[in-house]
Amino acid sequence: MPLVKADGYGHGMVDCARVFAEQGAAAFGVAEAREGVLLRAAGITQPILVLVGVISDTLRTIVEAGLTPVVTDAAVLPELSRVAGACRTEVGLHIKLDAGMGRQGVLPAEFIDTVQAIRRLPHLRIDGIMAHFPMSDDRQSDNTVLVLDMFLKTTGSSADYGLDRCCLHLANSGGLFYVAGARLDMVRPGIALYGYYPDGADGRKNAVSPLLQPAMRFVTRIIQVRTLEAGRSLGYSHLFTTTRPSRIAVLPVGYEDGYLRVLSNRAQVLIHGQRVPVVGRISMNLTLVDVTDLGRKVHPGEEVVLLGSQGEEEITADEIADWMQTISYEVLCLFGNLNARTMVE
Repeated sequence: MPLVKADGYGHGMVDCARVFAEQGAAAFGVAEAREGVLLRAAGITQPILVLVGVISDTLRTIVEAGLTPVVTDAAVLPELSRVAGACRTEVGLHIKLDAGMGRQGVLPAEFIDTVQAIRRLPHLRIDGIMAHFPMSDDRQSDNTVLVLDMFLKTTGSSADYGLDRCCLHLANSGGLFYVAGARLDMVRPGIALYGYYPDGADGRKNAVSPLLQPAMRFVTRIIQVRTLEAGRSLGYSHLFTTTRPSRIAVLPVGYEDGYLRVLSNRAQVLIHGQRVPVVGRISMNLTLVDVTDLGRKVHPGEEVVLLGSQGEEEITADEIADWMQTISYEVLCLFGNLNARTMVE
């Protein structure tokens, strides 16, 4: 079950879902009902799980669109049953078990009561039971084994309630790659589908070939090149002052585009296949880079790579995440969701 929530981790939910469907995806995972509705409108016919749970306001939309609700507690069940009956259909749902994530879901002690509550209500059917790993990106953590054990222990009695055909799923990208015995009936890869390892640069360094290939490339073009004398201070707050005669290229990118201010005087970009530094404060729509060491061959209109490869050099989302003190997931969502996208075969 590919995860295509957050607009496909910034890569374009509908386009990615179509690619994954062509490659045999059995189901899709979204966060919100509206995402599932968009996938249905785009012609996606596979089951679509609304993973973050449901509330009363979204139940009719979920049922009418033929989406699969993920139930996180018993409170919503009577209303879900009523809506399903009003729509003259039976709704297959998945139960989200909190097997150690500590964020959301039915607690193990409440699991049997929840199953029984569903079984007593008309128009509802249990199709799956799921949980989530909180630390599967840390290969040294003992937590992951504990979560897997709790999930298997809790769901072990499900056959006693006629759920022997129920789909059990737990493994995210980290669970898929690093946790023996976690694949169960279905897996839910997310970040790995877009070319990154759940444990970031360390994951890539420790992986064996063939390596995952990043899918996103973020590029812009130079809009101006300025020649400045030594001692010129640049941009808001004058965070950078030239120490030599300098050539400064101006890029039409800023924090509006997800290129955050924290990257000021820290990030690098690629021009002519070489790294050049970001200098000065990144503003809403503009970023400055020092191209002095490239000589006078840099001109307006030339391509600049903020994420991706150019020539033999590459800047990855993991590297940018390190500069931003975050993770690749956030970088991809920011860049992809805030900029125009073009799908390339």
